[in-house]
Amino acid sequence: HYSLRIPDLKQQLTKVSLPENSHRGGILGMAGVLTVSSLPHRTSPVLRGKWVREILLGSPPPPPPANVPPLDEKQTATSAQSIRELLEQHRANAVCASCHNFIDPIGFGLENYDLLGRWRSEESGQPVDAKGELPDGTKFDGAQELKQVLLGRKDEFVRHLTTKLLGFALGRGLTPEDHCTVDEIVKKLKAGEYRPHVLVAEIVC
Repeated sequence: HYSLRIPDLKQQLTKVSLPENSHRGGILGMAGVLTVSSLPHRTSPVLRGKWVREILLGSPPPPPPANVPPLDEKQTATSAQSIRELLEQHRANAVCASCHNFIDPIGFGLENYDLLGRWRSEESGQPVDAKGELPDGTKFDGAQELKQVLLGRKDEFVRHLTTKLLGFALGRGLTPEDHCTVDEIVKKLKAGEYRPHVLVAEIVC
């Protein structure tokens, strides 16, 4: 599935060294993540972008307006247009564009992975266009550059992770008063070079 040859591969989880240019490594290269954020018959830059925004960064987009029609999937299946071109239908509406410009570019950066997370360089005989531009003007081309962009937003990820783990430990949703605790944990986690045991220890204590 990953097109990797790993000697003595066992059923148990095993740490392996990935060859250069394997297109793997990290959450965004995992087939499970890429599959769950796809549709049954094609990739979905919208779902993938939303997954990264919501699950990794803790900044989900607002729900779409009730009167927005879905993409014409019959056209998607028979047209020579790419998914990128079809999604331009939503950007034609300024209301839709405000959200799609927020989530779609991240999903476009993952388009080299098909709906099952397998690597591809072409789709329907055409080169995959994996370029994206975030609303702040940050540009990237492909999954590797997207990962570097997301690594530059480590504080967002750490804050969201801390919020989720603290809520899990408390068995409830966080209140406004809890966010002072989150701020303090994030501060100590950053000072501890983001080591996981620091996060766990601070939540327990």
